[in-house]
Amino acid sequence: MDDWDPRDPSVLEDQRRAYDDMREQCPVAHSEFMGWSLFRHQDVTDVLADPETYSSASRHPAIPNGMDPPLHGRYRDALAPRFSAVQVGALEPRCRRIAADLLEPMLAGGEAEFMDAFATPFPLKTLCAFLGWPEQLWECLGGWTHGNQQAAFTRDPAAGKALASLFSEHVKANLAAHRASPDTVDDVTDGLLATSVEGRALDDEQIVNILRNWTAGHGTVAAGLSILVLHLAEQPKLQQRLRADPSLIPMAVEEIMRADDPLVANRRTTTREVEIQGGTIPEGASLTLMWIAANRDPRAFEDPEAVRLHRGIDAGLVWGQGIHVCLGAPLARLEMRVALEELLARTQRFELVGEAPRRAVYPSNGLGALPLRFG
Repeated sequence: MDDWDPRDPSVLEDQRRAYDDMREQCPVAHSEFMGWSLFRHQDVTDVLADPETYSSASRHPAIPNGMDPPLHGRYRDALAPRFSAVQVGALEPRCRRIAADLLEPMLAGGEAEFMDAFATPFPLKTLCAFLGWPEQLWECLGGWTHGNQQAAFTRDPAAGKALASLFSEHVKANLAAHRASPDTVDDVTDGLLATSVEGRALDDEQIVNILRNWTAGHGTVAAGLSILVLHLAEQPKLQQRLRADPSLIPMAVEEIMRADDPLVANRRTTTREVEIQGGTIPEGASLTLMWIAANRDPRAFEDPEAVRLHRGIDAGLVWGQGIHVCLGAPLARLEMRVALEELLARTQRFELVGEAPRRAVYPSNGLGALPLRFG
């Protein structure tokens, strides 16, 4: 018997409130759709700290997120240099130009729909720059990501397979272009082509797999941007505080997203029978770690719904924790910081137009639309 239905309209209408309620009333809940869901911060961090008991291995290859030790560590160590401070830092001027090019026409009209005008194209164009791909591919990547999310929600394997094939074609075409132009600037795609694991170079299928994982992350950045800008539009005093002191922006990014996480959940599988909150979960069971609920747990955060810039990020789970902590976090942090710096510097204020916008639903927690007025 299921304890709840994650796809019930009452849940999707306000995911944060529904997950908060589950955390307090039924912290370990079963459903056919999600398996066993964990809502409390301590339970989630216990799982993250024990990859031997709680496996990340997936039915379909996923490098490195869908791997367990020791293989996970070998691939992660090989890929980590792509997100080094030097590699990501070198992207900042280009990232800032992309932001400026999108903001200029958006702000010129006085009002705009932020998701279409900025939040969606910005991380996709930045990803293209990061990978060394033509910027015009951003729309193809965006279509793939949106379709993939829909296929995940509806559990449509045929649609997922077709999208995977389309994505593979795009990646392999770009790999061929890089191989044909060895004198181009050294970028992340060149780095992947030169990467070896256990003495063997990554093959095209492995690189497709890696980039499928990285590209899906753009949706989290877009959702995060929508959440950040919505919060600032609704909190003009904080907006002005960040405008007056941009050094506070990185802290604001972390804390706003802790209170309103753009990523709903993550999965694990039990490798043995376990007991959590007094209940027994069998070996081979699917676990869903509810980031949103854990990040708003009053047992871990005093007054968890309040945004406090100096709260600190040690307990936060925005980027995960443990061996699978988000590899792309340095890039995502760069994108969000630059986006807010440029938006705040080019405006005196911004505010919502009309009623509060409707939220996206699982597996995202961003906004479908965000109409804004700029001054």
